[in-house]
Amino acid sequence: MRLNELIGKEMVNIYDGMRMGTVGDSDMVIDEESGQIVSIILPNRGNAFNFWTDRQKLVIPWDAVKKIGREVIVVDLDSTHMRLKNNSI
Repeated sequence: MRLNELIGKEMVNIYDGMRMGTVGDSDMVIDEESGQIVSIILPNRGNAFNFWTDRQKLVIPWDAVKKIGREVIVVDLDSTHMRLKNNSI
């Protein structure tokens, strides 16, 4: 699969059904030696209350990706595996 085939797909967490974001709005961490994707970094989709607070990003390990479909990417993450990072990645 090519990287451009992932763009536009929405990520959905099978653990809680949460829509996590779209790959086109994201960054990726790629292993320089192997060329494989390590993780996908999505902007945190907050609510109106935390709109003005410090923006954080959701880091999704590539091994959490369970299925890549025509329109969505299904991941399996419980709350212990979700990681938030500050905007300065």
